Amino acid sequence: MVTDASEYQKVCDLDDVWEGEMDVFEVAGQEVLLVHVEGGGMRAYSPICPHQDFPLIDGDLDERCILTCSAHLWQFSADSGEGVNPEGVSLNAYPVKVENDTVFVVFPTVDKAVNA
Repeated sequence: MVTDASEYQKVCDLDDVWEGEMDVFEVAGQEVLLVHVEGGGMRAYSPICPHQDFPLIDGDLDERCILTCSAHLWQFSADSGEGVNPEGVSLNAYPVKVENDTVFVVFPTVDKAVNA
């Protein structure tokens, strides 16, 4: 079972991901894809395409802030995480905030008390 964590964890400094770029970071054994969208907003997503578990970092982020997975060319709005092609799908988004030029993310946690 996945539950929401309530604590933000430091991921990186704001300068580590320039506007219009993306990168993957590992924090406490979990990876996160950070996208610094045009206009200065920071977004945090699972680094894996929901289609067939392919790494999104291998894809392309274009000037319109469209993230294209390189495996099967699925496209997502980097600003919202919503599917562009195909529609009706979305990236797994994480809460993100920037304070004092430091990027923080809340990661989902797995409840280990649940029996499989």
